[in-house]
Amino acid sequence: MTLDLLPDQRFAAMLFDMDGTIINSIAAAENVWATWARAHGIDVETFLPTIHGRRAIDTIASLNLPGVDVATEAAYITQAEIAEVEGIQEIPGAAAFLKQIPQSKWAVVTSAPRELALTRLNAAGLPIPQVLITAEDVEQGKPNPDCYLLAAKRLGVSCADCLIFEDAEIGIAAALACGGTLVVVTATHTTHTPAGAEQQLAVKDYIQYGDILLKSLNKKGGSCLSSTCVFVLGNKNASTVI
Repeated sequence: MTLDLLPDQRFAAMLFDMDGTIINSIAAAENVWATWARAHGIDVETFLPTIHGRRAIDTIASLNLPGVDVATEAAYITQAEIAEVEGIQEIPGAAAFLKQIPQSKWAVVTSAPRELALTRLNAAGLPIPQVLITAEDVEQGKPNPDCYLLAAKRLGVSCADCLIFEDAEIGIAAALACGGTLVVVTATHTTHTPAGAEQQLAVKDYIQYGDILLKSLNKKGGSCLSSTCVFVLGNKNASTVI
């Protein structure tokens, strides 16, 4: 599939991860996590790549740190991240892109807790969706697909009829597992080889290709033919660039 053919497909809704997909919060998040890691004797360089796309509680639990209360530490991380908003900004073109989508046709699906998600969306100047799936809404976070399945359900559509925007490997796995068609945004992550991706197409950003992506949305309802094709936004090193 090529980008030129994308408008011929009609998707019932668009689902967006948040951090790294519609906003750039890498510096803020990594500053908070790096401080926490040093305080717990964790090697920052090897640890930071593991935080992206996951719920804080899942990241901390995976470390199996002795004497650490996972819920307490996750709550600390959340409050520290809420206070760290300097430098948070939209992925180029994201705000204008989202404002053109009917509220009933899109959702944000993030591993962040709700308060943090709202704080970052506001800091980046992005619209707040009617459907916002956050860490508290599911028992199992990404890479489990439950968050995307829940978002689609609340929009009244099937995940198979959704165009899903993701950036981190864990989120990509969740999107593919729910059966949606995937757009990989690489504005903050430069290397992706998502499992199950038979094709990759690189486009620059929401500014340059936003109109083409919007044409793929069926604003009157209905469904599309699902695809396993993966599109890649913003990665100049991807296999196909137009």
